Amino acid sequence: MLSPVIREPEVTRTARKQSAQKRVLIRASHDENLGNTTPRNQMIPRTPSLFRQPFTPPNRSLPKHPDVSCILGTEGRSPQLTQSSGFLGSLSMVTSLDDSNWAAAFAARHLGLFTKTEPNNVTEEVSAVMLREDDPGEAASSSMFPDFLQSFLKHSLSTVFDLVEEYENICSSQVNILSKMVSRATPGLQKFSKTASMLWLLQQEMVTWRLLVSLYRDRIQSSLQNGNMLTTPAANASEKTFVEALFQRESLVRQCQMVVDWLESIAKEEIGDFSDNIEFYAKSVYWENTLHILKQRQLASSIGSARPLVTELDPDAPIRQKMPLDDLDREDEVRLLKYLFTLIRAGMTDEAQRLCKRCGQAWRAATLEGWKLYHDPNINGEIGAELEPVEGNPYRRIWKISCWRMAEDERFNKYERAIYAALSGNLKQLLPVCDTWEDTVWAYFRVMVDSLVEQEIRLSVMAQNETEELPREYLEANWTLEKVFEELQATDKKRVLEENQEHYHIVQKFLILGNIDGLMDEFSRWLSKSRSKLPGHLLRFMTHLILFFRTLGLQTKEEVSVEVLKTYIQLLISEGNTHLIAFYCCHLPQDLAVAQYALFLEGVTDFEHRHISLELAREADLDVETITKTVVENIRKKNNGEFSPHDLSPDQESETTQEDRVKIDVIDWLLFDPAQRSEALKQGNAIMRKFLALKKHEAAKEVFLKIPRDSIAEIYNLWEERGTHSSLPAEIDNAVREHLCIRAYLEAHETFTEWFNHMNAAPQKPTLISQPSFTEQIAYEHKEKKYEMDYDIWKGHLDALTADVKEKMYNVLLFVDGGWMVDVREDPEEDHERTHQMVLLRKLCLPRLCFLLHTILHTTGQYQECLQLADMVSSERHKLYLVFSKQELKKLLQKLRESSLMLLDQGLDPLGYEIQS
Repeated sequence: MLSPVIREPEVTRTARKQSAQKRVLIRASHDENLGNTTPRNQMIPRTPSLFRQPFTPPNRSLPKHPDVSCILGTEGRSPQLTQSSGFLGSLSMVTSLDDSNWAAAFAARHLGLFTKTEPNNVTEEVSAVMLREDDPGEAASSSMFPDFLQSFLKHSLSTVFDLVEEYENICSSQVNILSKMVSRATPGLQKFSKTASMLWLLQQEMVTWRLLVSLYRDRIQSSLQNGNMLTTPAANASEKTFVEALFQRESLVRQCQMVVDWLESIAKEEIGDFSDNIEFYAKSVYWENTLHILKQRQLASSIGSARPLVTELDPDAPIRQKMPLDDLDREDEVRLLKYLFTLIRAGMTDEAQRLCKRCGQAWRAATLEGWKLYHDPNINGEIGAELEPVEGNPYRRIWKISCWRMAEDERFNKYERAIYAALSGNLKQLLPVCDTWEDTVWAYFRVMVDSLVEQEIRLSVMAQNETEELPREYLEANWTLEKVFEELQATDKKRVLEENQEHYHIVQKFLILGNIDGLMDEFSRWLSKSRSKLPGHLLRFMTHLILFFRTLGLQTKEEVSVEVLKTYIQLLISEGNTHLIAFYCCHLPQDLAVAQYALFLEGVTDFEHRHISLELAREADLDVETITKTVVENIRKKNNGEFSPHDLSPDQESETTQEDRVKIDVIDWLLFDPAQRSEALKQGNAIMRKFLALKKHEAAKEVFLKIPRDSIAEIYNLWEERGTHSSLPAEIDNAVREHLCIRAYLEAHETFTEWFNHMNAAPQKPTLISQPSFTEQIAYEHKEKKYEMDYDIWKGHLDALTADVKEKMYNVLLFVDGGWMVDVREDPEEDHERTHQMVLLRKLCLPRLCFLLHTILHTTGQYQECLQLADMVSSERHKLYLVFSKQELKKLLQKLRESSLMLLDQGLDPLGYEIQS
């Protein structure tokens, strides 16, 4: 077996730089500048792994499709099948970069480490302020709600995947801030435990967006891939060529490798720089303590320990001799193997090899090199052409069988067995060291890809002289995505089972499966089970995930999508993110969008905020006119009660309550747009009808004053601007007439109130005591003169008020064209509730107004005119008698009788005429 060459990869410096960045976040007491962190779009070399030799893959050309090129961001260039990080080598990702930099740029954008940079002093200041909050994590991450919306609005359909990457960047930036806050926290404080929970939640969201863009970019590409464009390798092609073709042909293999790469990228972000963290100090000698003891024992004068140790120091000595190493070497060995597995788990095979060499185990580094696929570019080359170097391991199959056997050998440490299990696809020996959900899923998918690739190689380039094979159950395994997650559910590890039920892991599972309907069912279950307890950021994620699917034209269950959006909108309302609501409402069905936004506007009371809310609704293309109408109708119908007549008790104004005040102010919603004046008129009329029925005249007057004086003129002007020569629609015309009827009634009532107050404010006539002195007599005469002057003034004002109130009351009782609160035009779409209320209001107000008019006339001595009220009520022209009940008619006749008696007392006949002798 050839000994592979161990290279010192460039990744060493990159890993060291990344670790330095992590220490900045973790050691909060230090004030290092974060500007040195690796930006999102910078290349981060990934450690090569199995099937991951550098190569230039053939083009996967696609038929021209403008929409797809926009979605994929290809700008018209043919997408490339790229190779990225991951244990088995991602030959699956699709991008559109030039051949020269496609691999590096893709690794940086999709799977590399990144930290969104920002000035250190700004981060320090923000963190310091947030630490004083009751829930620092919640306060610090509140900016993500507007940030996500802003990102969504600035990206179009053509950059949908760039949008998802920006989501990931936003989460990454927030994770960095929260990491610093947690590192500064006092241990044990409950509020910082909440911050730690928030940190975990946002980390999970960040990596979920990363998974999403990776998988769905490839799925969109695959759905439009022309299978005829794929090339078939020659019969004598190498392993590498056949595997390239497999990754081009099979989306399952590509996407499984994407999952592996994704999980390795997560692990890589967590491990830091081993060159600074691992406590190994041997430079070129391994097992140095054992070597030292053995050398001492060779000295004649040495009084060494009699404890049995290995006598040889070749790599196989402890197993072959069945003798131990020195305790210190054994501890170092266990620690080293654990770290090596962690590096393999993170896809950093080159870093693992470098660590082996640093610790004096170059032989172990060589064992990690045998995965490379064999490829001889000279086989099908031109005759006489310059020979190119051969790549890979021609004895890779023998190497893999040896790795499998080592993984099965119980004499080795469990981490050493896991290392070679990962390299050989031995799932049984790999799972025992996988303690988390991510580790376990990684193990299954790594082995799944390994198995599928090995099956392809076995069918295509099986060497005839190979007698030994890997186990049949491995080579013939029938892997599916569903089977992996079924196995995951059946695990006996409690932690993995618990993590299976975490929200983001469930989402990640369904994204991997491509089962959007199943994911929607989970969303529905979460909402029905604990709608109010779902984290706000999870709801934000669910909402934007649904919007992502819609942007790609993928079907989501409409009822579930609507419920998610409605729940998120309610969250934004409760959290005070009111400037975001209009946008999310516009993604609901139109009727629901109107209802939802109207519900939000009901709680907006400040005038400026109302104006801004309507402007945002217009920008979101919502039906503003219908929304404002709905707001007014919702509020005026709240606690409406029965539209019942007021009693016949003496006039007593009902007080305006706070609920009434809300109904008064709601009419402002219809006054922002002059085009809604007619609607303002109709809704104002409806509110005033209710107030009049409840004897809340002051409240009705406030509503009336809300309507601009020029509203009727504005309505006619707007109608004329349409260029139509027809009259106003019956509905609007009737509303204008009703508005004038209410104005007439309110004016009559206000004038009567003024008259009544003036009537009861008559100057008091002075009185003279018996047997007054001269001084008292003079004072009395002065008071009497002043009284007479005041009385004359009062009487003159009373006469004017009496004439005014009579005129205004007659204007109501004898309202032109059919009477007060009577429509003159028939509306095809008649509002029966309105018609019923107007009929009742006539019965409520007109008799009462008639009684008040009689009181005025009777009080001011106009008895004959009092009797003329009978003619008015009984007139067939006005038919006012129809609005009087029998009891009210009886009361009216009683009052007329009293006026007749007063006329008789004046020597006139009962009708007020002089008696003929």
